[in-house]
Amino acid sequence: MTDAHKLDCESAAADCRFIIQSEDETEAIELAKNHMREVHGQEYTDEELQEEHLQVV
Repeated sequence: MTDAHKLDCESAAADCRFIIQSEDETEAIELAKNHMREVHGQEYTDEELQEEHLQVV
């Protein structure tokens, strides 16, 4: 079974229920960075998202 990489935006921004999930970790991080920039006006590095918010499910 393939692992999926998931970011639940609610863990980073309490008022947002957006969830990103992908089998491709790079894609999940890129989608999360774009969402955080466009919707929340916040910049995150790949490392911040990977270490602090990304889950493997």
